[in-house]
Amino acid sequence: MKEAITTKRKHRVHLYEIDFMRIFFTFGVLFNHTVNQFTNAMIHDQTYETVRSLRVMFHFTRMGFIFISGVVLTLNYYNRNDWKTFFKKRFNGSLWPYLSWNALLMLLMIAIGGSIFSLGNFGSQYLTIVMHGSSFYMYYMLLVMQLYLVFPIVVWLFKKFADKHERILLISFGCQLLIVLFIKFALPLFDKTNWPYWFKAVSVNIFAYQFYVILGTYVCLHYQATYDFLQKNIRKLGLLAFLMAIGMIFYFRIWNQQILKLDTNHALSLHQPYIACYDTVMLLVIYWIGKKYAQYRAKYGFSKWFENSANNLVKVSYGLYLTQTIGLLCVKYLLKSLQLSNLLLAILIPIGWMLVILVSFLIAWACYKIPPFGFLIGRPNVHLVTEKNFLIQKREKL
Repeated sequence: MKEAITTKRKHRVHLYEIDFMRIFFTFGVLFNHTVNQFTNAMIHDQTYETVRSLRVMFHFTRMGFIFISGVVLTLNYYNRNDWKTFFKKRFNGSLWPYLSWNALLMLLMIAIGGSIFSLGNFGSQYLTIVMHGSSFYMYYMLLVMQLYLVFPIVVWLFKKFADKHERILLISFGCQLLIVLFIKFALPLFDKTNWPYWFKAVSVNIFAYQFYVILGTYVCLHYQATYDFLQKNIRKLGLLAFLMAIGMIFYFRIWNQQILKLDTNHALSLHQPYIACYDTVMLLVIYWIGKKYAQYRAKYGFSKWFENSANNLVKVSYGLYLTQTIGLLCVKYLLKSLQLSNLLLAILIPIGWMLVILVSFLIAWACYKIPPFGFLIGRPNVHLVTEKNFLIQKREKL
């Protein structure tokens, strides 16, 4: 394990490539969800179909979230062996925001009207969406909390077979292909009426993403070796990523829709063999780009404005995801009031995306800065009040 990144706090350096990937994948997920708002506002014509087809190329960002979570957890906890503290910190940073935002966003939807939620059924509806992660794009929160539960097993696996990490990675990838083959071709054949939700709604089942957790752990433990391999083969991988991205359109439109006759939901599902291969290539390419970003920063540096912006975005990247629904609602109602043509809607997608990012950032930043609302984005800041009062009292004594 000489090449592994040390997880001892006093020796750990800041990895700016991880900052880059955090921001990239967060922005990517917000982009996908923004496109959903624009396609919902479109009539079904060729422009609509084109936008839907192009969007499938960016589906890898969800897997990127899982991948980067595996990297960060391994970096911070691989050698600590203090799982009690791990669970306490991680669930405090996830469970309370998850429960709070589901309630707050439900109340917001009731207040603006036109939603399926109501005060009369608030309790039962709240329990349903909390158990299912089925509203406000909160599925990732359920996934990441499941990841916390299985992560000690992942660590045990890599430590138990310390000299067989490549084999673990290959077996995991093989299992991932079998899982998505089953999800795509076999699962629809079953009568899932009485199945537990966790088994039939595979998008919130962490085992449907197991390879990306393993890949994140492997990359963290073999950081330099992975980069050296990518640096040596990046031209081939870059070309492959480009060709597979274009191939995603044909895979969706021709193979899934025209040949297999799948409905739109199944055709766009992330759990498919081709997409698993495509996602893997894209994640490795993005990791390489992140390393180049970090190297450029170390060699040439960035402007102070850019550095501050990047640092602030990293601080609240988790919060951007949690608060995105409000930004998406702003876009939804703007599009509804403007009644634009499909072509103009397609052209304005980047503007809508920037608006979602801006609104989400402002809300997340306010939570980060104003106690006690930091807990809403997984960054408790009540201690800031205590520290401020302490400093005031100290000045008064002086």
